Amino acid sequence: MSDYILKLQGIKKSFPGVLALDGVDFDLCSGEVHALVGENGAGKSTLVKVITGVHQPDAGEIQFQGQSVKFVNPLMAQQHGIAAIYQEPTVFPDLSIAENIFMGHHTLQSLTRRIDWRQIYKEAGNLLRSLGVSLDPHTRVRGLSVAKQQMVEIAKALSVKARVLIMDEPTSALTMREVEDLFSIVRRLRDTGTAIIFISHRLEDTFQLADRVTVLRDGHYIGTRDVSQVTPDEVIQMMVGRTVDKMFPKEEVQQGEVILRVDGLSKERSFYDVSFELHRGEILGLAGLVGAGRTEVACAIFGVEPPDRGNIWLDGHQVHIHGPDEALELGIAYLPEDRQLYGLVLPMDITQNVTLPILSQFARLGWIDQAAEWRTAQEFAERLDVRAAGLWQKVSQLSGGNQQKVVLAKWLATRPPHSDS
Repeated sequence: MSDYILKLQGIKKSFPGVLALDGVDFDLCSGEVHALVGENGAGKSTLVKVITGVHQPDAGEIQFQGQSVKFVNPLMAQQHGIAAIYQEPTVFPDLSIAENIFMGHHTLQSLTRRIDWRQIYKEAGNLLRSLGVSLDPHTRVRGLSVAKQQMVEIAKALSVKARVLIMDEPTSALTMREVEDLFSIVRRLRDTGTAIIFISHRLEDTFQLADRVTVLRDGHYIGTRDVSQVTPDEVIQMMVGRTVDKMFPKEEVQQGEVILRVDGLSKERSFYDVSFELHRGEILGLAGLVGAGRTEVACAIFGVEPPDRGNIWLDGHQVHIHGPDEALELGIAYLPEDRQLYGLVLPMDITQNVTLPILSQFARLGWIDQAAEWRTAQEFAERLDVRAAGLWQKVSQLSGGNQQKVVLAKWLATRPPHSDS
C-alpha cells in the first residue's frame, strides 16, 4: 500500500512529568483498516487526540494527502475529513437520529435560510440505507441500543464526507451479533475507499478486520505489520516486550476455603437465581453478554442495589448488605465498569481519589493530616505503578489505564480482605 491519506512522523507529546508519545510514526492508506494496539497507557488515546486536533504535538509532522498540516483544533481536523467514533457514543439522546446526524451542518433552504427539515430527514434516511441499517430517522436516539447509536455516529461521519474514520474500542459493549453487523459496515466503508483506524483491546477483532496493525508501547512506536504476516502471539510480544508464556506462566494454585457464597440471588428484571462460591486466592469470572445481569449481580453484592431474594454468606456467616458503607465495613470493594462516572472524581488529584473512602483516618481535630494522606496514596500508587507527573495530578489528565489503577489503589487503600471486581 502506498496511497497514504494520512502520515505521521516523529510525533512527540508530553504532559507535566509524562512523555506520552516519543517519536511515533504512523501512516494510513485509503481503503484500509489499520489497527492501533497497545497496553493501557501505551499512547493510543493521545495519538488519536493528536490526529483529531484535540492535542497539538510538541514535535513531528502530520501529512494529509501529501501536504503538511497542523490541526489546531478538532474543527480543522473535521474539515479535512477526519471523524472519530468513541467507545461511548457522543450523541444527543433527546434529539432524533436525523438531528444527531446533521448536528452542526444542517441543510438550509436557499431563500429563507431556515433549516430544511424535509431534506435533512430524507438525507438521513439515505445515509442509513447506504449502511444497510433499518432505522427511522425520526426516532429519538435515547431508545436505541449502543450498537445502533454507533451506526448513527457512522452515518454522521459520512454526512460530513469523512475520509478518515477513527473507531476507538467500538466493540466493547456489543453482542457478538452486533459486532458482526458492525464489521460488515466497516468492510463496506473500506471497500468504498474510507480509511479506518481501528483501536481495540480484543486481538481477535484486529485479526478478523484489519489489514495492518501498528503497535505502541510506553509511548514508543514498536512496529507495523501486515495482519496476514503476523500471529497474535507475536503482536502480544510487541505490545508487552516479552513472550506469552512468560506473561502467563502455568502456576499451581492451592484453592483456599470458601470466603463468599451467593445462594439464589435474584433481582426483579435484572437477574434470577444466581448462585456461586468464591474461594480465597481465587479469581472467579462472571461471564455473559451485555444486559445479562453481570454488573447488577456485582452491585447487589456491594449493596448498591440490594437483591430482592437470596442469601449472601461471608466467611461462613450470613450477611445482609443494605448499602456500600456496610459492604466496605465487611471488607468488600467494587470496581465499576465505568470508572469515570462511578469510580473517580475527575477534577480531584490522585491523592484525593485514593484516600477518599478512608478520609476519616486522616482527620485530626477537624483537619486533614495531608502528609499521612500523601504517604498512603504514594504507597499504593507505587505498588500499582501509576504513571503520572505526580500525586498532585488530576485523574482526568491520566490515561485510561492509569485511571483504572487509581480506582484499584483507592480500594486497596481500604485494605479489604475481600474484593469484588
